[in-house]
Amino acid sequence: MDKVRFGFIGCGKISQYSAEALLKHPQASLVAAQDLSEKRVAELGDTFAIPHRFTDSAKLLSCKEVDAVYIAVPNKFHASLAIAALKAGKHVILEKPFAMNSQEAEEVINVSKATGQVFTLGMNQRFSPDSQKIKAIVESGTMGEIYYAKAYWQRREGIPSLGTWFGNKELAGAGAINDIGVHLLDLCMHLMDNFEPVSVFGKTYTKFGNRGLGEGGWGISDKTDTVFDVDDLAAAMIRMKNSATINLEASWAAHMAERERVNVELFGTEMGASVYPAKVYKRNDPINADYQIVENVAATPALPHCDRFHNFVNHLVSGEPLLAAAHEILTVQKILDAIAESSRTGKSVDL
Repeated sequence: MDKVRFGFIGCGKISQYSAEALLKHPQASLVAAQDLSEKRVAELGDTFAIPHRFTDSAKLLSCKEVDAVYIAVPNKFHASLAIAALKAGKHVILEKPFAMNSQEAEEVINVSKATGQVFTLGMNQRFSPDSQKIKAIVESGTMGEIYYAKAYWQRREGIPSLGTWFGNKELAGAGAINDIGVHLLDLCMHLMDNFEPVSVFGKTYTKFGNRGLGEGGWGISDKTDTVFDVDDLAAAMIRMKNSATINLEASWAAHMAERERVNVELFGTEMGASVYPAKVYKRNDPINADYQIVENVAATPALPHCDRFHNFVNHLVSGEPLLAAAHEILTVQKILDAIAESSRTGKSVDL
């Protein structure tokens, strides 16, 4: 395959950023777009000169000019559309979260294997230069054993537009934990190279969105009379098979000093690190040397393009390994399921 022709299913705000990133690749083109809203299709189509425009996803999937699809729709439809696309002979890059539950996610993986079509998820935090630098340091072994980590993405007032699908449990599955928490959980496990959780204790809270508070304005989805019934704050402690633990926090709305806090912090026996921005903390001489905080981390990203779409296209064109393996994101989905169950029951969930 010399050039990959894409169709976008879902023409919301994230698709605008995604189209810009995709079209920077010289071997990618955007030839089709679909959305239930004719207005959103027209806006994306006019902005990026997309020739084929649909309001029916089946028509896009039957378009012979489309080699691969990017799916960015409400979470409820992730699995069904991914499966339909794979069965239609299209390669798929899917927005997070993987699905509404791990059973749906496993079905997508099975269909990908059965059809031979390439499937991945757009876990964009893995690709940032800072993330890749810390990943390189972890892989060098200089951090020693990573026994504890903190992963958090917290916003003071960042609920996507109230009255849209983001706040509706039936369409979104969950709130902040599915929207931004999933990114930092995935990144943390990726950096630790540890996808073996054994237990999860979590709690979700709905304290602002249900009162019409905490809106951040993200998104161009249609507003309806839907009730806000998802979490606007979630926290969890995840224990791994090797006894390492991860402390995860995600919030769309909370009273806090900063407008936003986002980071992964790793605690190793020989060194500590944080991702945003990339820093390491160490003592070279355990007795005499001053403690070092290294802010200009001298590590080289493994993927200089630092982009999920470039990785996907390069994989299809030249075999560049996919950075986001589907079986790893399946494990992330199992943890999200466990957080919901733990919050509901008040008990730790064994995996």
